[in-house]
Formats: sequence, C-alpha cells, structure tokens
Amino acid sequence: MSAKFAFIDAEKALYSIVKMCAWIGVSTSGYYEWRDRPPSATAQRRGHLATLIEWIFTDSDQTYGHRRIRAALARQGEHVTPELVRAIMRERGLVPCQPRPFRPTTTLAGDAGSIPDLVARDFTADVPGTKLVGDITYLPTWQGWLYLATVIDCHTKACIGYALAEHLRADLVIDALQMAARNYTLADGAIFHSDRGTQPGLNRSSQHRLVPVTLAVRRVLRLGSSIRVSCVACR
Repeated sequence: MSAKFAFIDAEKALYSIVKMCAWIGVSTSGYYEWRDRPPSATAQRRGHLATLIEWIFTDSDQTYGHRRIRAALARQGEHVTPELVRAIMRERGLVPCQPRPFRPTTTLAGDAGSIPDLVARDFTADVPGTKLVGDITYLPTWQGWLYLATVIDCHTKACIGYALAEHLRADLVIDALQMAARNYTLADGAIFHSDRGTQPGLNRSSQHRLVPVTLAVRRVLRLGSSIRVSCVACR
C-alpha cells in the first residue's frame, strides 16, 4: 500500500490526487493519512545514513566505493551492512570513479618498421652466449620507481646480466650488457633480442666499451627486433 501512496505523491503535480486514488483503487483519506504520518525510526535512520554516505563520498572526491564508505562509517560509530550501504548509494546515484594507477612506460608504441628480426621468433640456442634476450621492468619502492634491465641466455635460460637504476636511459641496458659480457663468454656476432624501448641512446648506431670486451651495437632496438653484437678483446 505504501508503494501506491508513494506513486501518487510523486505524480501529484501532473494528475489529480482524487483521480489517481480512484484509478489505483485506494482511498483518498488513506493517502492523506499516509502523507501526514511521521517517518518511522527505520526511515529516519536510513535518511541519516544517506546524509553521511553522501558526505563521505563527496569528501573522497567521489572515489570511495561501498566497502570504503562502510569502513568510514564504522570509524564514526555507525555499523551497517555492506548491502545497506550499496543500496543507499544506488538510490542516490553515487557511482565511484576509479582512477587508473600510474604505470611507467618502458616501451614505445608504433610500427617496428623495417628493422629485421634476427632470431626469427626462435628463442632457443644450441650453445651458450650466441643468442640473448632482454627486457626492462619497473619496481615500486618507498623512494619511487626503480627500473630493472635483464639479459637472459636463450640456451641456459639463465639471467647472465642485469642492472638497476632510477632512470630509463640507454645506460641502463648498456650496464646489463656489460655485466653479461664481463661475467660470461659471448660469441662474436651474438644476437641480443629485445622489444622497442624508450632508451634514446640505443636508437642509433653506437659503440659501448666494456671490460674486457667491446660491444659494437650495429642496429637500433625496435619492437620485436634484434641487434647483432660483436665481441672483441680490449687492448
């Protein structure tokens, strides 16, 4: 019955109350009695919670969902169920926005161009030190982002070189290659395969002197492509 009276009250600006009561089959006196009746204790508490929920939602820059709002209510001494908070938020049209977390970019978008894929999608090797792969990932720390570059041997599947830094410059990759060349024997003409990175220092032909070898980078790093590395003893 209350639902019928609530419908009449919502449409009273458009239609006559007497006619709507006749159409729906309720008495006019019953409608006025329902309208003048003071709200119940449950309705009063629900209205109080709705006010608190709207304030918490606005104070969170409209990012809190029903779980965080329920936790905030509990800290204020209001203990409610998740279903009630979710229902009130739905009634008030409170939809939280979830900002996407910041993700550092370690690769560049775009076509790989004409840079050849020297490994031909074959990531196996018959002997160590002839075919290498690598990538860069990022690690969140209390002091900010830390970037990790790795060099992996396709034959042994072991990480033979790595480097950590607070930047994404070419030196990060070069340091990882230097560790691999310093601690392991790399064949002359070994192939290092990686994706297209954001490191500008490797986007041109250059040489990087190592101890005890020199790595001559003859091709730029591109998406799904490789560089051929020549190793000669330093003098």
